[in-house]
Amino acid sequence: MSVAVATRPPKVDTASPASPSPTLARIEVFGDMAAAEPFWRALERGGAFKTPYQTFDFLDLWQRHIGTGEGVAPFIVVGFDAAGVPLLLLPFGRRRGAAGLKVVEFLGGKHANFNMGLWRADFLGAVTAQDLAAVIDKMRGQADVVTLGNQPLAFAGRENPLALLPHQASPSFGFAGPLSRDFEALLNERTSPVGRRKMRKKERTLAGFGNVSFARASNDADIRRVAEDFFTQKSARMRAIGLPDVFAAQDVRDFVTAGALTATADGSRLIELYTLSVDNTIVATMGGVCANGRFSAMFSSIIHGRYGTESPGEQLLVRVVRDCCERDLHTFDLGVGEANYKSLFCDAEPMFDSYWPLSTKGQAFAAARRGLAALKRAVKQNPILWKLIVTARRAKARLTKAD
Repeated sequence: MSVAVATRPPKVDTASPASPSPTLARIEVFGDMAAAEPFWRALERGGAFKTPYQTFDFLDLWQRHIGTGEGVAPFIVVGFDAAGVPLLLLPFGRRRGAAGLKVVEFLGGKHANFNMGLWRADFLGAVTAQDLAAVIDKMRGQADVVTLGNQPLAFAGRENPLALLPHQASPSFGFAGPLSRDFEALLNERTSPVGRRKMRKKERTLAGFGNVSFARASNDADIRRVAEDFFTQKSARMRAIGLPDVFAAQDVRDFVTAGALTATADGSRLIELYTLSVDNTIVATMGGVCANGRFSAMFSSIIHGRYGTESPGEQLLVRVVRDCCERDLHTFDLGVGEANYKSLFCDAEPMFDSYWPLSTKGQAFAAARRGLAALKRAVKQNPILWKLIVTARRAKARLTKAD
């Protein structure tokens, strides 16, 4: 059945009281951000279950700066109860793939570490596989395949409803951990005495180079300066380890800078930027989003040269976590993907991917993506194979630099 993508929201009362027994009564698909915004905002105001990466402001900014240029069009799925009040919202985008294949995926691309929908709190525990099957049926005729990556099995103590449908384990884990008002107690719990002594030694050595300061960029001039330093550091780091720099493109840089300049309702910034500096030199940077008592790190960078041997990234991480504790946040996460430093304050959490064919053309694509993801997971979770790949990348980077 062909389903038209709505470009104007139907006349519904987003302020209506929630139905006593929430039941999915109607599903609509919206083809632009503005059309979906009233329902998106209504769910956010009502404390919908979501990750920080699925707020309207974050994804609207991503779509304007990156999505449109990459050929992604909004494909926002909204489910309503009988009173016309939104129960769920899936922030999808649609793009053209190989051979004209219409592919639906989460908005946010590589800049959204944890992907999930928005779910009204009283509907979350009532979602059924039949509800989700109805969502899939609504998309048939408008897409060939749905590919959803980096989905947490659980988030903030609640199960992800999309795990009710067929899925498979993601290639990588997510990393998150609880915070405490008592940072020193948290640090003692997460580290050994030997580890803490090494940290203090590196702190003293770094301080020997000059005045060490930690800061969150708060004014526009500082934000622009920190962002530029981050892009420079990240580019150098990616060349050194033989990986592409996802922050090299101007549209991505514009997105990060715009997000850091965008003020939120509580007076902070949509993307927060933290720095560790020695005198006037930024030696490490971290950026992330903060919502509902959780800080989610999006990216980080460190300077190379004489400061790099003192683990400035780890020193910054410790200070950011301390700051989060002082702000009385309850959770800190370092996104998706394995790295040694992540175990300092975070634990591995399972993630899953979904590949749902919606047409005959989409079946082969979904099968190929499932196989590729399974192979990638087998490699990444095999320490010997993964070490060989990392070593090969670094060797290639050194040869490229020598040339």
